[in-house]
Amino acid sequence: MQTWITRRNAAVRRQRGFTLIEIMVVVAILGILAALIVPKIMSRPDEARRIAAKQDIGTIMQALKLYRLDNGRYPTQDQGLNALIQKPSTDPIPNNWKDGGYLERLPNDPWGNGYKYLNPGVHGEIDVFSYGADGKEGGDGNDTDIGSWQ
Repeated sequence: MQTWITRRNAAVRRQRGFTLIEIMVVVAILGILAALIVPKIMSRPDEARRIAAKQDIGTIMQALKLYRLDNGRYPTQDQGLNALIQKPSTDPIPNNWKDGGYLERLPNDPWGNGYKYLNPGVHGEIDVFSYGADGKEGGDGNDTDIGSWQ
């Protein structure tokens, strides 16, 4: 019994925490990594918004294709994208509109504006697009329009 207690005490003595120097080295390394990574991440929010808009447009386009598959046509210009979340009450009323809709809700673009819908489209059979950061047609850089045709 005595040897077991002696071994246990020796094991407890060997289990030590980190020294102050070790902790300071780890903090310094984390600080250096943060200094290198944070500026790169912070300079890319505009790119992230453009990517999010493209993904939203892709999701809306898929919902529109499902609508067309069920009903034989896309929603009219007047019915708009709301036809994906609420059954249209204007002609042509879809016969096979899916209960619950094709989207849970219509997203806004990353700049807080609604997505635009054209039927017939300018660039394809239908167009779904965002006007970008400025919310106006055209533009360069962050203000570039983002559409289903891109």
